[in-house]
Order: sequence, then structure tokens, then C-alpha cells
Amino acid sequence: MRRTIMIIGLVCGLLLAGCGKDEPAATPASQAPAVQPAAGDHQLTVDVGGKQRSFLLHAPPGYTGDKPVPLVVGLHFFPGSGAALRDMIEMDAKADENGFLVAYPDGVAGGFNALICCGAEDDVAFLKALTDRLIADWRVDPDRVYATGISNGADMSFRAAVEATGVFAAIGAVSGGLGGPKIQDAGFAPQKPVSVVTIIGKLDQYYDVFQAGLTTWRDRLKCEPVKTPPVGKKGVERSSATCADGSDLDVYVVTDMGHSWPGAQNGQMALKDAPIVATDILWDFFEAHPRLAG
Repeated sequence: MRRTIMIIGLVCGLLLAGCGKDEPAATPASQAPAVQPAAGDHQLTVDVGGKQRSFLLHAPPGYTGDKPVPLVVGLHFFPGSGAALRDMIEMDAKADENGFLVAYPDGVAGGFNALICCGAEDDVAFLKALTDRLIADWRVDPDRVYATGISNGADMSFRAAVEATGVFAAIGAVSGGLGGPKIQDAGFAPQKPVSVVTIIGKLDQYYDVFQAGLTTWRDRLKCEPVKTPPVGKKGVERSSATCADGSDLDVYVVTDMGHSWPGAQNGQMALKDAPIVATDILWDFFEAHPRLAG
């Protein structure tokens, strides 16, 4: 289902009706007061090419916007929403423990225009606009901006790693990867260092596609294997590499997993009894990988 290419119709005609000459004029969206940085959950929008795109934002307790903090952008599966991903991966709890922000963008018609599907929106521009907004208004540290996602969202994180140059210090792709026609271009690779951690299942129907994409990534970035400590969990294999631009690549393969988010307790793609918890692995990797100069 994640690989189905959708033809998304543009929905028109949502107009504000006038209420009479004695009513105050509506405030244009561009002049509406901005939400002030504060702890808690916020529903926000950002203008992308004249369209208002929405996202959820979670700020941890004690957050005041008076010092730089990291940002994790969570990209949902198809069909899905930011709220559905949020409920499944429990990244908010990790943010509360470690003092970072989490943004959950909504794709149009349930999907992101990633490497294989889903849609035709400029979602790279959306992610740039979202991160720019949070850097400017919410004191996000531009050297500690990260993207994660599952399935269509994981594919989108790889596309953003390549095309949103200089935005993301690292990405974390779960049950997704590098594939599709774009990667046939030999120049399709990050122009600045972006470290990657990915978690895939051997039972995933797209496992071979993901492995082929990782081989392409290693080849184009001239990544060399490095020794790492064993995971210490039965049914999990880990390999690591350091690339010529200084970025790192960590790959976790879960033997008895299909198209899932390991360790999630709720949601349609949750794998409750997995030997690892993806959310923990992702944040540990992100925390260790601020943006590299390059």
C-alpha cells in the first residue's frame, strides 16, 4: 500500500463568507499573531508556496524558548498523519526526558512526496520552511535538527537528507529506505554530511530494496565499515560505517520483523515485543551526532 502512487486532486473553494459591513474584517493569516514559544502541545501552520501546511509541535515541560534546543521531525506512514505517528512512536516522552522539541508534519492526503510515492507536493520545501520557522521563533539549535520516519516517512527522510542541504544533521529511517527513479542519478547524494541510522526487518517485503539503497549510499559516500560493540539482543544484527565526508551510517536488521516500528506499543505498525526499541536507538544516535561542518 505504501508504494501505491496516488493522484491527488486539488481541493478548491474554501472561502471566508462576509458577515455584513458592521462586522470586523478577518485578520489575514500572514498577520495573525504567532504562537508564543511555551511548553506543551501546539497545532501550527507554515506557508509553503502560498499554501498553509500544518504540523503538531511538542515542547517539553520547562521549555521557555530562552536557550537553544534540538529538534526531531517525525514523518508519518502512508496513509497517515502526524498525530498517528506521534501516538505510535512515543517520541514526546523521550523529548520530556531530554529537553528537545518534536514536530509532526501532516502530509497532503495522508502522504509525503518521497522517493517512491505519495503525492506531488514540494515536501522538501515544507520541511525547510518548518525548520526555518522553529529555528527563528522557537530557538531550535540549527546544528541539532534531525528527521525520522517510518515507511513513506522514512523514504521522505532520505529524500530530505539529500535535497534539504544543510538542514538535517542526521536522519533515522525505520522500515523505509533509498529507492525509486531519483537514485538512478549518480549525483543523488548529500552535498553536506548527514549521518544515518536505519532499522529494517528481514521479513519486510521491501527488505531487498532497502539493502540495495544502503549499498548505493555506501558507494556514493565512500563509507568504510567500522567495528562496533554487539547489540546484545537476540535476533538483531548491527553494522556501522564511517563515510568520507565524516558522517556515520548505522544499520540495524531485526530478524523476525516485517514492516514495523520495533518497540512501539500502540498503532497499526507497532511491534510490541521486538528485541529493540527504535525510539531509544534513534535519540541516542541523534544526541551523538550534531551537524558536521562541510
